[in-house]
Amino acid sequence: MNLSQMTAFRAVMEAASLSAAAEKLGRTQPAVSLAIRSLEDSLGLKLFERRGRQLVPVPEAHYLHAETSDILDRLSSVAGTMKSLTAGQSGSLNVASMPGPSTFLFPRYISRFTGSNPRIRISLSSRTSPQIRELAATQGFDFGFADMIGREASAQTFRQETIAADCFCAIPQDHPLAQKQVIAWKDLDNVPLGLLQSTHITHQKTVAELRRAGGTPNVVLDSQFFLPMMPFISAGRCLSVVDPLTAVTEHEVDSTGGRVVFRQMEGGFRYEYTIISPVFRPLSQLALQIKDGWKNEVMDLLAKAGARPEYFPSAPDQ
Repeated sequence: MNLSQMTAFRAVMEAASLSAAAEKLGRTQPAVSLAIRSLEDSLGLKLFERRGRQLVPVPEAHYLHAETSDILDRLSSVAGTMKSLTAGQSGSLNVASMPGPSTFLFPRYISRFTGSNPRIRISLSSRTSPQIRELAATQGFDFGFADMIGREASAQTFRQETIAADCFCAIPQDHPLAQKQVIAWKDLDNVPLGLLQSTHITHQKTVAELRRAGGTPNVVLDSQFFLPMMPFISAGRCLSVVDPLTAVTEHEVDSTGGRVVFRQMEGGFRYEYTIISPVFRPLSQLALQIKDGWKNEVMDLLAKAGARPEYFPSAPDQ
């Protein structure tokens, strides 16, 4: 039996006549009749008694109808599922993000993309950037979003797409530097600063830029992430040089009631984000669409913030 024979057979069983079956299938009546005869020949069994223009099914035909209907319905379901998967409308998604974006921006985007679609299952994790790289090396998720911490991607483990953008200075609203639109590095000479931990590349680059401008670093607070610094900054405890998505997030959630403002830094290093995907785990259409959409979302958010984003795709050999 083949698919064409089973389709014709079910149509004849469910239609009032051979002509009605042909019309339902969009085929000619001789073509449907030929399919029925070839099916009977392959089975060695007459499935219908010919009574004039009527085809009356024999008892065995009713059994075959139930079985072929199950097969055809299952094939239709599989075809529908595959179309849904191809269109990115169903499937499983396993993603991870560093803590800053994972608090608001990343889940907001994922929820907006997937909507209320019950056919999409989501696993969303908040991990540090080193942890995300370790997961990617073990092919442990679809993709992750991290910051660049001075480690290049390995051609053997994961790919990195990079987005670079300008940093911002987070300042208490009533601080004198809040009156400036652009902050020079020398403006931070001996100013109390909150930075990421000393092992983080951003801490090291901030200190290096400040010293290059002839200033003295005065680090009074260190934190694993930027967002926990916002209450200290709003209280006037310190300033901080932060990544631009932290500025976007604080503008969106307004955790300090507007008591922290952000000003662009004058030159210096650019903050780098990476979209990381495993080498040996090809992305599904769903994951690919969401990954590419997230890249566009980040670029748009950074552009609106005035951070002048640049995108660098994975190298061809990665």
